[in-house]
Amino acid sequence: MSIEVISPGLGCSVQDRGRPGYYDVGIPPSGALDLQSALAANLLVGNGPDAPVIEAAYLGPQLRFTEPAVIAVTGAAMEARLNGDVVPQWESLAVATGDELTFGYLQQGARIYLAVGGGIDVPAVLGSRSTYAVGGFGGFQGRALQAGDVLAHGAGGTPGRVVPDHLRPALSREVDVRVALGLYDYRLTAAGLDRFLDSTWAVSPVADRMGLRYTGPELEWVDREQPFGAGSDPSNIVDAGYPIGSIQVPGGVEPIVLHRDAVSGGGYAMVATVISADLDLVAQCAPGTQTRFVPVSLDAAVEAREAARQVQQQLRSALQ
Repeated sequence: MSIEVISPGLGCSVQDRGRPGYYDVGIPPSGALDLQSALAANLLVGNGPDAPVIEAAYLGPQLRFTEPAVIAVTGAAMEARLNGDVVPQWESLAVATGDELTFGYLQQGARIYLAVGGGIDVPAVLGSRSTYAVGGFGGFQGRALQAGDVLAHGAGGTPGRVVPDHLRPALSREVDVRVALGLYDYRLTAAGLDRFLDSTWAVSPVADRMGLRYTGPELEWVDREQPFGAGSDPSNIVDAGYPIGSIQVPGGVEPIVLHRDAVSGGGYAMVATVISADLDLVAQCAPGTQTRFVPVSLDAAVEAREAARQVQQQLRSALQ
């Protein structure tokens, strides 16, 4: 059983829930940027939560199925069509031999997830089937999908399952992203930190699986004597590890939120970190999305993580 890639869309790759445990040696977790949408797609078709899915950003692929299968599309609002007919997202569907799946324009959000009953069949690397294209491993031949690729997949699944509306992510062009300040927010002046938190930032077109760059005002840094081992830019520090979700502001302009394919360390001060519960939200921010960074306490971040876990549990219960 296989899927033929007629057109790959944009940034289309095979992802699962990632490969944690190797960030300290420079290998990021990778995995679906919007983990909840990927989970929903897998549960819709009867897969386990770790089954590989296809992730596509901004522009969906054109795919042909060589045998009957059960599929589901979740994530961004992007009109899905089967043999030219519009089909619903957030619902499992039966496809027949020769059926072609295409997508219309992106309407809201940034990334779609396609699950197939039985999962995409690619080899595991370091315990995960996620593509890490920068490293050239994982997923399908360690790279984004290309026209002519043929993806093997498993079997199974039940059509007609639907994710309830209240368990689907809210997609918007204006978002509040919760952050924990630090570790280097003290490098900004009080005015610089106020400007970072009081401004509305726009996601720029420079946004991929490694990170999203934002446009907005310039931030002011505290004067200092250049430390030994650090660069001369005021935003430079002696190299340190980067948490996933951390926000660096090279030169005081255009903050960058690091995501699941990010490098593990470097020499830019991290003024805040997006809490884990909001990384899916960031993943669904298309260029132009108006964003405010809202500081929260670590206790609030932990509570938000638990709330996200409960939503995932509700998804599992709803789609059993």
